[in-house]
Amino acid sequence: MDHAESFAVVVLIAAVVASFAVASHRLTERTRIPAPALFLVAAAIASDVFPSLTPGSVTVTQDVVTVALIAVLFDGGMNIGWQRFRTTAGAIVWTGVAGTFLTAAGVTAAAHWLAGFGWQGALLLGAALSPTDPAVVFSVLGRREISGRSGTLLEGESGANDPVGISLMAALLSAGSHTGGAAVGQGAAVFVEQMVIGAAVGVAGAWALGWLIRKVPLPSEGLYPLRTLAGAYAVFGVAAVAHGSGFLAVFTAGILLGDVRAPYKAEIERVHSSLAAIAEIVVFIALGLTIPLHTFAHEHAWGAGLLLAGLLALVIRPAAMALLLPLIRLRTGERVFIALAGLKGAVPILLGSYALTSHVGHAQRIYDVVFVVVALSVIVQGAAVPALARWCGIPMHSSELEPWAVGVRLRSRPEGMRRWRIEPGSPADGSLVIDLDLPDEVWISLAIRDDQPLAVTGRTRLQAGDQILALTDPDEPDCAAHLFTRAAP
Repeated sequence: MDHAESFAVVVLIAAVVASFAVASHRLTERTRIPAPALFLVAAAIASDVFPSLTPGSVTVTQDVVTVALIAVLFDGGMNIGWQRFRTTAGAIVWTGVAGTFLTAAGVTAAAHWLAGFGWQGALLLGAALSPTDPAVVFSVLGRREISGRSGTLLEGESGANDPVGISLMAALLSAGSHTGGAAVGQGAAVFVEQMVIGAAVGVAGAWALGWLIRKVPLPSEGLYPLRTLAGAYAVFGVAAVAHGSGFLAVFTAGILLGDVRAPYKAEIERVHSSLAAIAEIVVFIALGLTIPLHTFAHEHAWGAGLLLAGLLALVIRPAAMALLLPLIRLRTGERVFIALAGLKGAVPILLGSYALTSHVGHAQRIYDVVFVVVALSVIVQGAAVPALARWCGIPMHSSELEPWAVGVRLRSRPEGMRRWRIEPGSPADGSLVIDLDLPDEVWISLAIRDDQPLAVTGRTRLQAGDQILALTDPDEPDCAAHLFTRAAP
């Protein structure tokens, strides 16, 4: 077989794998096992059955995963947006930072006293297993989104603690050559430096990108998402070169850009969402191929992994959240859900791989244990998340796909256009349009009911679930929001 045919075979295999990966989301909806778990376990089995699939260098895998995670974190930040983030900013920072340290401390103690790791290995395990993964949580929820404050907090915490966990691991590895107080000081200095520089670069990068997408036109609409994507990677690169957390910079930039009104914003969001979905597949397949399942028995990874997975899910994270969440205004059910829905994902395995490339003692065992914990978390905990949400009374709504759209292209930015969904019990629910106390500056131009456009007159009776498109006063665009989104007194 010549080179061209060999390359064609590789392309064919990649296409088949990608097609299966995309279709696996349908399987996820039926089995409640998150799609990332399927990719991770399947790749690990394939690498044992076909050793030639195993990457020649863990460093290459780390680079591939890093590139993919940039897309995932940037899209996650854009999905949250500044408006949602600022309502729970303090809670997200509090749980994302303090929760990461408390979880790392708990895992470290369990790994040392119960799993038999030395202090160095236990600390690295604690740092590796401290972050959670929002992609896994919402993958198992399918097209259902968590409403309210708890959904924003869970997603924001998961996005925030990824950079914190990565910086914590970097601090521990950089302190490895020091001893005693010098090690603590070195590690703390590296961590603070990463967080401060990463946040600063993220804010500056978001401002620059926002100015570009608003003020500098491009010849084709397809170039707008590419420019934003290039900007996200530039933000990561600048932060990393400046010795800051590139992941925190990208996540921060995504949050600040999420609510920016810009030309072709819908196209930008759709492209980034698609890239994030592909990146998630790449991350778990790439990491799964580095897992040597045949070494697990020799490294005693199963027993330690099962122990730490159980303690982490049922004791360590709930205890950490029990200390942190009382300071945040949440219902009891929301606290329980957040405490038990902290699923592990790609970042812990990536952090475990850093132990391999740093050549610390028992690095292979650390890596194997991290894989066991992550696999059990996404399979067992992930399958239980929908039932847990129902048991805790967490409000969720379906976000069905909308394959048909009605759109109008405008040369200038539309001012004062607003879209609302009528909530049950709001003043508009069951009311005639003519009876609504609409401000003079508000004009309802269109309603969407049962996925069909509805012409609106004064005698149109609105109902819960209708989507309203309205022209409003540009200086007070939300002056009528209370009629559609708030319960009547």
